[in-house]
Amino acid sequence: MTLDVVIRGGTVVDGTGSPPVIADVGISGDRITAVGDIPTSAANSAKIIDATSLHISPGFIDVHSHADAALLNDGQHASGIRQGVTTEIIAPDGLTLAPLSTENYKLYRWYLSGILGWAPEDLDMSSIEASRANYHLKTSCNVATFAGHGPIRLEAAGMNDIPLTGEKLESAKNLLRESLEQGAVGFATGLSYYPNSWSDTDELCSLMEVAGAFGRPMSIHLRNHNVDRAFGGGGVTEAIEISRRTGTKLHFEHYRTFVDSAGEVEKLLEPIEEAKAEGLDITLETYPYPVGSSFPQAFFPGYFHEGGPEAMLAVINDDVKSAELIERMSEISYTNPDDNVWTHIGEGGDKDLEGWLFADLAKKWGVSVPEMMLRMMSQTSLACGMRSAPSGNVNLWRQVEKDVMELMDRPDYMVGSDSIPTGGMPHPRAYGCFARMVGRLRRRYNYPLEQVVQRMTQNPADRFGLTDRGVIAQGKFADLVIFDESKVIDRSTFEDPTLHPEGIPHVLVNGKLAVEDEDVTGALQGYAIP
Repeated sequence: MTLDVVIRGGTVVDGTGSPPVIADVGISGDRITAVGDIPTSAANSAKIIDATSLHISPGFIDVHSHADAALLNDGQHASGIRQGVTTEIIAPDGLTLAPLSTENYKLYRWYLSGILGWAPEDLDMSSIEASRANYHLKTSCNVATFAGHGPIRLEAAGMNDIPLTGEKLESAKNLLRESLEQGAVGFATGLSYYPNSWSDTDELCSLMEVAGAFGRPMSIHLRNHNVDRAFGGGGVTEAIEISRRTGTKLHFEHYRTFVDSAGEVEKLLEPIEEAKAEGLDITLETYPYPVGSSFPQAFFPGYFHEGGPEAMLAVINDDVKSAELIERMSEISYTNPDDNVWTHIGEGGDKDLEGWLFADLAKKWGVSVPEMMLRMMSQTSLACGMRSAPSGNVNLWRQVEKDVMELMDRPDYMVGSDSIPTGGMPHPRAYGCFARMVGRLRRRYNYPLEQVVQRMTQNPADRFGLTDRGVIAQGKFADLVIFDESKVIDRSTFEDPTLHPEGIPHVLVNGKLAVEDEDVTGALQGYAIP
């Protein structure tokens, strides 16, 4: 056996939840070929990494990443790889760039520019197979993808509020089937976004019957648009009903408490426990911050999105139609826009306004908050994004973090950063989520390291069928994170969000060093998986 890399003397946290053990790890090519006491004679020609006093774990798997375009623009992806994220699962919320025809790719690329940034214009995204080729060995991390509801519905029915029935429904089902055959790890939808939210519960059930035949789960961002179309008024009730009717696996995206529900973990989990008691197969994810991030389209009702960006801008730039749009914002049960901050301002807008609170900028401009939002969307041609501002009540913020770690104590949870690595003032989760979990919060609340690691490695690998990943064992892919468990910490903050973490000196992807001595190496060894 010829070893290419030997990691000496580290404490191995193998991803299974077993207690850590001191062991060497040997790598040949892209696989782990030895775990234990590796003799010097077997490592003569190998690169030696001294992990004395450090821990070695499987690479972290982010089950909710909006890095679809960021990875295409900069495959090094330092924001994720320096946290130890060796696999990103893209296309959560059903917001992604494949499978799309050339015309629809250009339309949806534009529509999603506020959340994904601008993906390269001339790419073949006509299928999941074509999309995977755009990432394979072109990124520092592995990339897996959901089959996204948005592109599938766009291809079947256009950017139009019409039901999927008959030939249109069959077209969508065939496209989903092809996507799963080509390696999509599940079906994802986000029912605050379009064209997804023009669906009803029956449509989602029809699509999940296809995914169920492949044993793949539905990853769902719960409905708060067009709730009249949903069983039980949307939300958790609709999601559970889809799983119940179809007998399929269900995965809840970013399911946790917020500041207004801090400390109410038992109440949060009531419907989940009832559904699991019925026998439904449910998993969940969380991230450790008190607020989220999105793009301003989410504040506006369904009719506004019809026709896509050109039609939307025509409404925004018409005084009468924009006034009607503002009046109809109340149709959507979404967060208060006043308390949001601009994270990303694209070409045409003033990038110096990134970081401004909506209410403050509206006051500066002498207009209402909705008028300010529409002006920014017009100036940037929709290429703008935002996040909520965290509460000033630190006790409630801390309670949310405590709740998150209590949820992570459950064996059905994993971590999805909901990373949006776009703009000059992104949500800090894009640079800090995993380091915050395994470092600051694990230590603060005294959770076992092996438990936290298992939730971030084996759990997602098993749930989404990532072959031979998520654990350290002979024959598995050599995706590894080497870190100092006593010092690893996130540095990314709401004020200064693009700082990388400390305490993660080395990261390997498929046997190659992607991070060495806390710096990216330039290696683009990531595979399109599973």
